[in-house]
Amino acid sequence: MNDHTTGASPERHGDREEIARLLPAPADWDLPREQHLRHKDLLMHHIDHDQVAPTRPARRLLRPAVLAPATALALACAVTAGIALSGGDPAPAGTASHRAATDMQPAAALLDRISAATETHADLTVRDDQFVYTRMKTRGAELASGKAVLGPLMDYERWISQEPGPLRKQGLVRENGSTFPINADLGDTKGTPAGISRPTYRWLISLPTDPDKLLTYLYANTPQPDRRERDQAVFEQIGFMIGRVMPPRTAAALYRAAAKIPGVTPAPQAHDAIGRKGLGIARDDTRYGIRTEWVFDAKTFDFLGSRSYLTKDGSYGKAGTLLSSEAVLEHAVVDEAGRQPTDAQRTQIGHQS
Repeated sequence: MNDHTTGASPERHGDREEIARLLPAPADWDLPREQHLRHKDLLMHHIDHDQVAPTRPARRLLRPAVLAPATALALACAVTAGIALSGGDPAPAGTASHRAATDMQPAAALLDRISAATETHADLTVRDDQFVYTRMKTRGAELASGKAVLGPLMDYERWISQEPGPLRKQGLVRENGSTFPINADLGDTKGTPAGISRPTYRWLISLPTDPDKLLTYLYANTPQPDRRERDQAVFEQIGFMIGRVMPPRTAAALYRAAAKIPGVTPAPQAHDAIGRKGLGIARDDTRYGIRTEWVFDAKTFDFLGSRSYLTKDGSYGKAGTLLSSEAVLEHAVVDEAGRQPTDAQRTQIGHQS
């Protein structure tokens, strides 16, 4: 990229780095791809959360699920995570955790329907010595040239350890046939414990299920990258946590909490990385001109996937340019990282056309 030339202003350079963070991470999984997604700062804790192969520059991810393919962009900061659950501190003054938002009422009704359906799901027994398996299709844009160049659709599998930790090796990722370890977050030299950057099933159960209390916790504990809008960071944090095997009551509370974030709206045209359409929820990052959408199955209300794209013309491309997308295909709980689940263990998500 040309950001380091004399013609690039510090402000423009900062914007590019922030947009880069929102994209999927590179193939090196020193940081979990998921994290990429979560800070998503947009995509990755991974990106900022995600990682970097030894031969490539480091960076972070979108995720949905939203999603950190090996083809993802080559620029990103690494954001450290691993914040312990601390409970009831009030949200900082000026945050929107308890403010009414006139544009969120339709989204609140939709998310309430999704939450009610989610609460009817059976809870699972997930042991600390097991791994949560997810199979997806992901796609991400490469930004190294200064333009968003969309990569191919990728096969993606991950095995996430459920041990409370702290862990130096958090699991495995397999992308288009290549397997990488998921290492501790940057800065976690002794390993990353279960927590907001590594949400295990048991840790998710420990979260408040009252939407207001949960939102207060998220506003107090979601990492805040420089210059990022707080409401958007919390929305992206929720996006990082959904789309995985999750306690039904926790998932329902997260959806109801998301409905209370100002700027959250329905997205009638939302679809995932393989084109499955459904019930969409979105929020615009107006600072950087990026929209993030979640899509749910219209019948089962399962989370199908997510995507992020530009909402205004800029140096990386025109409005509508896709930055990242994912489609969640199946979940399972297995006893060993790298092991394929049996047919009886697999839970398929939506129609996989």
